[in-house]
Amino acid sequence: MGDWNLSIGTLSEGAQSRLADMLDNAKCGWRQLANVVTEEPRFRCSENEMTSCSLQVLSPTGSPSRYLLERLSERSCTLGFLLHCLKKMEHHEAVQYLTANVMERFQITVQPQAQHATEGGRVVLVCKAIGPAAMGYQWFKGKEEVLGGSGPELVLCPLTPTHQGHYICRVNHGENFIFSQWAHVRIVRSAGSSVSSSFFPPSVSGVRIVRQPRPQVVAEGDSLCLDCFAEANPPPQYQWYHNKQPMPTGKISTLRILCVTTADRGMYSCRVFNLYHEVWSDQVHVKIDPGSSIDASWGEIDPATDKVALLMGNMNYLHHRPLRAPMADVHEMTNLLRQLDFKVVSLLDLNWQEMHSAVTEFLLLLDRGVYGLLYFAGHGYENYGNSFMVPIDAPASYTSENCLWVQDVLQRMQERETSLNVFLLDMCRKRNLNDGVPPQPGQLKVTANIVFGYATCVDAEAFEVNKDDLSNGIFINFLKQRVMEDEKVTVMLDRVAEDMGRCEITRGRQALELRSNLSERRALTDRIQSSGCPETTSARNLQWAIAHVLPKSRNLQFDCGVTVQLGFAAEFSNIMIIYTRILENPKEIASCSAHLTDFTEGLDMDLKMSNQENLLDAGSLLPMEILLPAELPGLYTRLKGLQRLTKELTFTVCLQYKYTNLDEEVHERQTVTVGKPLVSKLNLHEPRLPRSYSASSSFDLHSFSHSSSFPEGFGPSFPASETSSIGSASTTWSYYSQPGVSATPSSPGKLNLPVEDDSPELFDSDAPQPLTTSKSLPHGQVEDLTYRFSNMHNFHSC
Repeated sequence: MGDWNLSIGTLSEGAQSRLADMLDNAKCGWRQLANVVTEEPRFRCSENEMTSCSLQVLSPTGSPSRYLLERLSERSCTLGFLLHCLKKMEHHEAVQYLTANVMERFQITVQPQAQHATEGGRVVLVCKAIGPAAMGYQWFKGKEEVLGGSGPELVLCPLTPTHQGHYICRVNHGENFIFSQWAHVRIVRSAGSSVSSSFFPPSVSGVRIVRQPRPQVVAEGDSLCLDCFAEANPPPQYQWYHNKQPMPTGKISTLRILCVTTADRGMYSCRVFNLYHEVWSDQVHVKIDPGSSIDASWGEIDPATDKVALLMGNMNYLHHRPLRAPMADVHEMTNLLRQLDFKVVSLLDLNWQEMHSAVTEFLLLLDRGVYGLLYFAGHGYENYGNSFMVPIDAPASYTSENCLWVQDVLQRMQERETSLNVFLLDMCRKRNLNDGVPPQPGQLKVTANIVFGYATCVDAEAFEVNKDDLSNGIFINFLKQRVMEDEKVTVMLDRVAEDMGRCEITRGRQALELRSNLSERRALTDRIQSSGCPETTSARNLQWAIAHVLPKSRNLQFDCGVTVQLGFAAEFSNIMIIYTRILENPKEIASCSAHLTDFTEGLDMDLKMSNQENLLDAGSLLPMEILLPAELPGLYTRLKGLQRLTKELTFTVCLQYKYTNLDEEVHERQTVTVGKPLVSKLNLHEPRLPRSYSASSSFDLHSFSHSSSFPEGFGPSFPASETSSIGSASTTWSYYSQPGVSATPSSPGKLNLPVEDDSPELFDSDAPQPLTTSKSLPHGQVEDLTYRFSNMHNFHSC
């Protein structure tokens, strides 16, 4: 009988492909499955993930359903939940196939164990499996079949020296088979001939686990019971472990927890030992689902009407040591929060005016019932309980006047009557001796909805780990493993703090500090329920969308007959990448190339790094998966600091080519104007007038269209624009086009949706050595990494 608590990923490649074939249809397929799985919030797919699914059809071997199943597997979706969803869809063929596949599966529940025994004694090796009837067993010694070894138990009696060796059991059903682990049988020849024989008395037998603990899903408030039973002589002792930590009460074969909470979720295993031997049980996962008791205790709370996040990372300081981590950290947080349906604005390298303007625009997106999150990575300090974020243009001896005051931002957020205010500050909290005058904050409201997650404790530093060109902050390495959990924000951050505390490199150097007065059970995973005021929602969507306008891809026709395609991508809200490639090349032209030059003044770019063959050479440390034919090479140009663009972005496309019968190179030029892309429309470089925020006053579309944030002539009709596309500020392309296929949307008013890439990882999953050139610590491996503190730098500005 199959185990329905196993993950989708345990299905064979063939089974997953067969299911995908059944779901690759329009009537009862992957789109319907993606909708049904939203019963569990953690399985909900973002708009960009759905777009990525649909784009799989562009690959000869791509499958939208297979891509969706892989995403669900990554989020630990069980076979039982998948079967439930397929039944709800009434996809009878898929239900029948999955049921038959799982019911015919088998797995080994009791593994053979290594044993020591004296010559002439008796050894019994046991291998047990669960699955369909008529399973077959065959024991092997090395590569040779053991005669008569065709059952779950292999009895070796009387033992002779020829029995010593390694044994393994094959379990099969039809054409399917699996192997057990190896078990070493060692013969002790006499009681006094060796140290080994005197150490193991003749009556000693190895510890053999005959009942393994099983994974469980338990409702909060119910009882948890895990069993691990072993046979041994002398009798075995037991020690249970929870998340690799010994449990003081787990000293017997059965572990019982009478009233579980979310703190009891995680991985459990049991160490079984006696005077001579030690073995470990299987490691099993225990999931705690919210039960009726917790629902009753929390009662009804107002739902989130929207979720908005401002992410700022400062790296290239003018008067202080530059940092590396903020770019990778902001990028990863952007991708994670977008999966949770946050409207995200991500900005790098802001000066004082730009930071203040960005916060002012961020506040415009907040309203009653909205979740607001502010993340900052960069230099910072804390004086008298007040935290300050340091802009890139702060002088060498900066004070609070040169920085952004976090508590002031909090007070302004409270005026919006948000349902949740979260601050994640990845910066140092050392005292600033240049700033001796404590600021006088205004009166904060008692709202019971504030959460501060500090990367480090008071008067301490926050660190980043550097390797080659990429870096991650310690805080984000741990936070990104937990931020998707469907838990109260404070519970999630508590677990991050526990994870950091178990890591040897951070112990005694950096410890997360949590400050909160959150009284309601609010989580970053909470689903959004639209408010009763559609005008407010429309205005907020419009205000956010204006910072994510990408120029539409276009084809340039040159007099010689060459067609050059331009594509645009948003790496961050203020960083754009332009892609150029040759689409059509007449036969009479032997060679040609196109590059960009003569950009509008004010952009932050290195001309030596423009027109590069790959993103790394163009200055981007965040590789993006681009769905473009490899046989058509192109060039990348990365534009930074778009928030400082004071006029429309203009550049020149230079075409250089040679005819087959001529040696002289011919040049053609075309000037291209693409308006003010992404965050440049907000004019963050301009000072903002003080604004009074009152949640009692509702948004008004008319007043929004005349806000200082909107460019002239840019009103509520924006979403239907046919000249631009909305790109989320996280490695998204504004187009996908095959040669000769127009990049224009298929229907008027339909936005040309971007394609989101998968964020590569920063650390090698197997590496106990320092960082590699990938980008992120693998989930569940942080505590196993061997960091070198010499590779770590802090965020403190000296």
